[in-house]
Amino acid sequence: MAGGAAPRGAELLAFARFRESSKQPLAYGYGPRSLRELRQREFGRLAGTVYLDHAGATLFPQSQLTSFTKDLMENVYGNPHSQNISSRLTHDTVEHVRYRILAHFHTSPEDYSVIFTAGSTAALKLVAEAFPWVSPGPESGGSRFCYLTDSHTSVVGMRKVAMALNVTCVPVRPEDMRRAETRGSGARAPDGQPPHLFCYPAQSNFSGTRYPLSWIAEVQAGRRGPVAVPGRWFVLLDAASYVSTSALDLSVHQADFVPISFYKIFGFPTGLGALLVNNRVAPLLRKTYFGGGTAAAYLAGDDFYIPRRSVAERFEDGTISFLDVIALKHGFDALERLTGGMENITLHTFTLAQYTYTALSALRYPSGAPVVRIYSDSEFSSPEVQGPVINFNVLDPSGNIIGYSQVDKMASLYNIHLRTGCFCNTGACQRHLGLSDEMVKKHLEAGHVCGDNVDLIDGQPTGSVRISFGYMSTLEDAQAFLTFIIAMQLHQSDGQPLPQTTPGEAGAPAESEAQDAGPATVDRCSSSPQEDAPTASGVCNDLPSAVDTVGSCPLPLMAAGTQQVPSEKAAGVLDGGLGPHVITNIYLYPIKSCAAFEVTKWPLGNQGLLYDRSWMVVNHNGVCLSQKQEPRLCLIQPFIDLQQKVMVIKAKGMEPIEVPLEENGERAQICQSKVCADRVNTYNCGEKISSWLSRFFGRPCQLIKQSSDFQRSAKRRGKDQSASKTATLSLVNEAQYLLINRSSVLELQQQLNASDENGKEELFPMKDLISRFRANIITNGTRAFEEEKWDEISIGSLHFQVSGPCHRCQMICIDQQTGQRNQNVFQKLSERRERKVNFGVYLMHVSLDLSSPRFLSVGSQVLPVLKENAEHPDLPASD
Repeated sequence: MAGGAAPRGAELLAFARFRESSKQPLAYGYGPRSLRELRQREFGRLAGTVYLDHAGATLFPQSQLTSFTKDLMENVYGNPHSQNISSRLTHDTVEHVRYRILAHFHTSPEDYSVIFTAGSTAALKLVAEAFPWVSPGPESGGSRFCYLTDSHTSVVGMRKVAMALNVTCVPVRPEDMRRAETRGSGARAPDGQPPHLFCYPAQSNFSGTRYPLSWIAEVQAGRRGPVAVPGRWFVLLDAASYVSTSALDLSVHQADFVPISFYKIFGFPTGLGALLVNNRVAPLLRKTYFGGGTAAAYLAGDDFYIPRRSVAERFEDGTISFLDVIALKHGFDALERLTGGMENITLHTFTLAQYTYTALSALRYPSGAPVVRIYSDSEFSSPEVQGPVINFNVLDPSGNIIGYSQVDKMASLYNIHLRTGCFCNTGACQRHLGLSDEMVKKHLEAGHVCGDNVDLIDGQPTGSVRISFGYMSTLEDAQAFLTFIIAMQLHQSDGQPLPQTTPGEAGAPAESEAQDAGPATVDRCSSSPQEDAPTASGVCNDLPSAVDTVGSCPLPLMAAGTQQVPSEKAAGVLDGGLGPHVITNIYLYPIKSCAAFEVTKWPLGNQGLLYDRSWMVVNHNGVCLSQKQEPRLCLIQPFIDLQQKVMVIKAKGMEPIEVPLEENGERAQICQSKVCADRVNTYNCGEKISSWLSRFFGRPCQLIKQSSDFQRSAKRRGKDQSASKTATLSLVNEAQYLLINRSSVLELQQQLNASDENGKEELFPMKDLISRFRANIITNGTRAFEEEKWDEISIGSLHFQVSGPCHRCQMICIDQQTGQRNQNVFQKLSERRERKVNFGVYLMHVSLDLSSPRFLSVGSQVLPVLKENAEHPDLPASD
């Protein structure tokens, strides 16, 4: 094992011990430069955050952006295709950046040309379209396109261009390429022989494996070939992942094509890449389309076109993103100033990766079983064979894989940012996870697509977890990650409690901001919710006239009171009290992700409970905020006053503020927003409430409301699709209603409280635990999780289709009274549900008739209909 022996079990490997046992000198940091001071000065935004997705995108330092902004403010940069002074400044600056890029890769304009593209993917597409492919014919077998199976999707996608020309495409496994015999000095292919292209990554973006750069010259010279066919071989080296933390010397390893992506190196700018083309092969490239700036001359009325002589000018269609190109100069400056060069970055990041790999590999359960399964082709012995990337899956004590989605959710509770899935590298994913082609197709049929959260199908993983280090990564980052794995797996396996997030940690509000923000009653005179609130005088007997779908309200809408809600002790029996299923609580959440508003009787609308999730808070970019990003949302308490037609919003330390329930048609400004990838029409609720929210959160925020005339169709379908196809949604994520069962909550409560070492204090009161699941309907009288066997339910004359279980995220770990996190809730639920973190079921209306008012009331009986394959003889159900 790299780095020497490590302690077995749950003990965190000390970095000093690791360095002492290392067989080679290790470098950490950048000489006299203090890494901690660098982090504080340049990456202050990372305070409290462990960012471990540098292979996805690294981070830019503050000085880089400051320097670039200063440059833009002090200079005028015009379109480089013009000839005026500002345009010449742009042209000359861009050319200087080209030289800087070539110098970074130890080459010069005499050997390579830099073609700016929209990213490394665009560079690969350019090669696929411009390469001089030869289709098979009577005298030749044609070109071959060969690629390593451990390649990014964008490399594999080149085959579609080649196949359109009948070019034979050959996937090459890494082990086959390594075993390929190295032949003697190969002779250059004679003229007339077809050109072939071999593509491989300098570093696998999946596992961090580094493939030999010596393959470049060997393949070009014919000494090593992916396939044995006559012709001239060219090599494309996908360097996007490799050059993010390593120096690439193109004076030694002279690949024909080298695509790169600059945000992988500098963090900024994004959307800019380049194709480095060896000048000896540039004349062979073909081009059909020509855009602005690429023509030396052409005629509009005749097929006459002469391209510019420069390779870059010939292939850079239109105006390049010249300001982003100028930003690269400041990226190079910052990187060299902060680190001293790529060689130092290579050693620093590899030390962190080797230490983490060694410590992670050593983790064992009490039985001796490993905690993780690492996917790697090296033992992290040196940076020549391994980059600063670790790919793995977490195992349970029995050796079963824990889905990557659950690991990701747990990591977010510790504010650890990592990557999950197959990382746009299906070939490596299949190889390391043992997925056959048939299994991948079966997973697609089961509903899994690239990038989703479907992590296990029939116990088989569909992906894995990846962490990666960047030049500003620290030992504290690595140890925080290792501590998280130990806490998640080893502490819970031996009965010890998980470490808790404290108010000072990222994502948790300051202690002074914590308050009792339980479900709110409709008592407008009270600044804090009351469990025993009397019937509120602020609620009317008439619904607002603007709500046409409900009409008038003949009965009073009552606030929650103790006489209305059954005792918590009698609310659910773990073994299944077989009394009638009864609604014990009703909650609506007028503002998405904000505090609950509890009622005992409430009208229904077309989209669910009237005004449930009708509003949401968005940031300055119009992106919806949730408690995942802003836990203090739960401290915002909305109260609906139907008589006054207003929503009153309260929060500790803030004056109450009122928002109209309905928009003023003349003043409402319609804007586009998104909820769960759905486009919704909303309107801004005004500057007054925006300022109120901005003061509370300390950053620009706005309150928006879904337009009353906008119809958002539901995606979920019950078995009766004709009944549910016209269902509409508010700003909810999935369905019109969410129902949970007190018996299910009770079982989880018993698990959580049993984990209390002292055994004296009830850590999770029933009401507080219920509030974490943010359901609309709370029922009583069934066994734990029996609701998942229901197909339909009836409440009086109302009928609902059960549209599926609610897949829980890390929001259930947020205490809705304080905004603080407790990871135990998610962990215990995951253990109880066998890694499927489901809790509660979604409901949709079935043929809702709103010609007369419809209400849900506490105390109403719930009559379930079991699914056809469900067996439960004791469960009372309607016919």
